[in-house]
Amino acid sequence: MTDQPVPTGLRGLPIRSRYRSSVGDVVQDFYVPMFQVATSYSRAVGYFTSTSLALYARGLETFAERGGTMRLIASPQLTEDDLLDIERGYDLRAVLSRATERVLEAEEHPAVLDGLGLLGRLIAEGRLDIKLAFVNRQGHIGIYHEKLGIFRDAVGDLVAFTGSSNETHGGLAANFESVEVYRGWIDGDGVRAINLEEDFEQLWTDQTPGLSIEDFPDVARERLINLGQERTNVLSAQDDALATSATPADEAARLAIPDWLTVRGYQRDAIEAWLGNRGRGILKMATGTGKTKTSMVAATKLAGVLQQREEPLVILILAPLQHLVDQWLSEVEGFGLRPIPVYESSQRWLPMVEEQLAQSRLGQRPVVAMVATNASFAGAKFQAILSRITQPMLVIADEAHNLGSSRYRSALPANATYRLALSATPERWFDDEGTDSLIEYFGPIMYELGLGTAIEMGALCRYVYRPRLVELNDGETQLYVDLSAQIAACIANGEELKDADPNSPLGQLLRKRSGVLGHAAGKLGMLRDDLANRSDAWFQLVYCAEGTRPAPAGEPPGPNQLREVMDVAGNQLGLAAHSYISETPRADRKTLLRRFGTGDDLRLLVAMRCLDEGVDIPDARIGYLLASSSNPRQFIQRRGRLLRRADGKVHAEILDYLAVPPDGAPVNFELERRLLARELERANEFGKLAENYEATLELLRPLKDRYQLMHL
Repeated sequence: MTDQPVPTGLRGLPIRSRYRSSVGDVVQDFYVPMFQVATSYSRAVGYFTSTSLALYARGLETFAERGGTMRLIASPQLTEDDLLDIERGYDLRAVLSRATERVLEAEEHPAVLDGLGLLGRLIAEGRLDIKLAFVNRQGHIGIYHEKLGIFRDAVGDLVAFTGSSNETHGGLAANFESVEVYRGWIDGDGVRAINLEEDFEQLWTDQTPGLSIEDFPDVARERLINLGQERTNVLSAQDDALATSATPADEAARLAIPDWLTVRGYQRDAIEAWLGNRGRGILKMATGTGKTKTSMVAATKLAGVLQQREEPLVILILAPLQHLVDQWLSEVEGFGLRPIPVYESSQRWLPMVEEQLAQSRLGQRPVVAMVATNASFAGAKFQAILSRITQPMLVIADEAHNLGSSRYRSALPANATYRLALSATPERWFDDEGTDSLIEYFGPIMYELGLGTAIEMGALCRYVYRPRLVELNDGETQLYVDLSAQIAACIANGEELKDADPNSPLGQLLRKRSGVLGHAAGKLGMLRDDLANRSDAWFQLVYCAEGTRPAPAGEPPGPNQLREVMDVAGNQLGLAAHSYISETPRADRKTLLRRFGTGDDLRLLVAMRCLDEGVDIPDARIGYLLASSSNPRQFIQRRGRLLRRADGKVHAEILDYLAVPPDGAPVNFELERRLLARELERANEFGKLAENYEATLELLRPLKDRYQLMHL
């Protein structure tokens, strides 16, 4: 009797027809053995993320060492704007390229970058190819969400499978998953396996009705290849890289204070005060004193207490803008946890949120962290999720004053056990009701650290303050006088200056009058001289007035101040300058801040509002304030941007351009006195903590004397 040969390759594996999380580990029992013997892998999955690609890198390492090849089809992460652009006829390749670059550019985690670098080398070697799929029916674009895969080995044996998992860390390692498997050499399975392979081939060659398949964008491909050349600290080979990625959720989702972080005494006091109030309250701490890290240490302490009780914790961090969400994501990762970004299309974040909350309910994930923009947080889809959360929940509100508006305060979850608000200025300007609602929800101010104290203790750097008085020209003075007369008429009719609704006739007049001051033409000449005197200095910021220069009724608006400043700095003085505005793409913003921080590339960032809240630019040393703002929050935020500590930074310099009507202008003295008082309050607030307070008082003395404001 002749001995039968021992099966090898795929046929030699003890492959079951079904794998399910309830009876084993899908990764260890199915994926790992497949990669150990297969020579090709074809996979179509629901969505493409940088972390899913990094996971492929880990799973492909030993597979690739044996010459294995892979084809991947995935759905790009298209935002609602991307979908609209495609439907409106914009260049499809350009939109896909933009979307793919956005995903890759947003990734900064070193381990993921190492994984992406390995992918780049596989692409460069011709062993990995990626295509993008999306639904395209009658001009309407949708998300491709099919999941199938095919393994083949050296002798041509075939294993095909379908299943619920995306190839992400969550999909493969943390979810409850099931996979249906069809072996090509088994009766009954063979036809199904071949059918799935044919389905994939039709996908790959773009022959599937209702779907569009596009090549991976060249720019993104080059970025991966470049990463492959740049990343020298590649993921080390391990016995089984997929097993490495499959860390149990209860081990991977814990908070820990990083070794490099030293918790300062005042931060410890703030945390103890908040915990002592049963995890509720407001931290009113000066910009730049580390509110973010203080809150993360507080969350870590709270999670530790709950862990001892075997209770999970859901952390919801709210921030007003997307770039602040991005900064929070990095901060939370520094504490050992990978949070879910909640903004843009819900198709991107909704599956991850549902997945991790389900794990939390089952006791598989001790901490879930989500970071949301205020807008996404208040949306119907996220609100529906929040209403179903029964686990202990901590809400951390960054720049919490923004949540005092009627829209946002009504969305704050009543089921949040713990609540922490962060703001240098929690009091809402001319909105006592909004301020009261914040205190009612979050609790009282539990700890306060003012700017003066922060400077004295060395948490912020010292600064000099140089007010620049600029007189309005004749045309500006006439417009200013006309607006002041209209403002006086409104007040005479019973409207209150202090409580003016921004959208009321009085509020609009006040805003236009402020625009005359902010856009005063004389500021540009003075700014030009100041920039010329500091042309060799790095780390300079200019804050421009919003919009365009106001003009009398019936005349076109004047020029845009930001463009004028860019002309002065770049064209006239030859300084390396760049604008930083709301229209600047997020990826470009990161690049600009990186260039600015090197101290050998960009000397000057010219901003309009976008550097007010939360942007971390500690290297900034010189600030030019052209915008006229009596809103204390705005000028406190701008000053805070300049006072953060940085290596080699001894002090900061703030130049504040204050426009005033010329002496003798025919204005209502009492009204002008009241309006000017608000402007001088800012100057006094800036000056009193500066190193040169006496010089500030001396410069402002004539103006104060003219309007009988010496008490300010």
